Amino acid sequence: RRISSRSNPLVTRFRDAARGRGAPGVLLLDGEHLVEEALDAAVALDTVAIAESAVDLHADGLVDRLTRAGAEIVRVPTAVMAAMSPVREPSGIVALAAAQPATLDEVVAATPALVVVLNGIQDAGNVGAIIRAADGCGATGVIATEGTADPFGWKALRGAMGSTFRLPVAVRQPAAEAIAFLKGRHVAIVATVPRQGTPLPDADLRGSVAVLLGGEGAGLPDDLVAAADERVTIPMRPPVESFNVAITAALILYEAAKQRDGHVPVR
Repeated sequence: RRISSRSNPLVTRFRDAARGRGAPGVLLLDGEHLVEEALDAAVALDTVAIAESAVDLHADGLVDRLTRAGAEIVRVPTAVMAAMSPVREPSGIVALAAAQPATLDEVVAATPALVVVLNGIQDAGNVGAIIRAADGCGATGVIATEGTADPFGWKALRGAMGSTFRLPVAVRQPAAEAIAFLKGRHVAIVATVPRQGTPLPDADLRGSVAVLLGGEGAGLPDDLVAAADERVTIPMRPPVESFNVAITAALILYEAAKQRDGHVPVR
């Protein structure tokens, strides 16, 4: 069917989902790549809006895949797509899908566990980039504590580029309870600190570990650092004193992946 008015109730549903005010468990996916990743991961797609100008989506067979998956497809003019999409330059396709947050048990289901714990990271782009790095480096799951940007928000989903659909991601977890749960499952807590921690190349990341990352600027609170089994610092050349939290996560996860795959010796 075709929608031609920006005041259509469906447009309101998309806008509410983008603002986090929609029905519980409803995600907004923006862009062809993310919609295809959702299809590949068997994520339930409810409604998909396609701009009438996006003829390539038909040529690529995406519309046929969406139809076979049972999604409702609506055609909209460019002006309506601009109202439905949260990005400044809409890609031509947006979709409403069902969220699939994981439980803590699912995050540590694979062994040895390699878990990323996000505490107070408020930039959704950083959250998405970290989930992408976790997926690429073989992490078993991600835990987002209270006060962290929603990993299932549209901006974090775009940053993760589909990795959120492949990796168990638990959300809105109290930090202290998450750490207690991990310790109860014999997962060592590794806190990232800017200085005076074990240099990253010297840290043993081969066993079940959870990498604890703090928010932009403030870092980890003292009580969470104190609860950690080990503190790790990334050596840097002066005058640089810190990295962006997403870069920090990628470096640590890459080191963990190398150690686990046997490509580098552990000192």
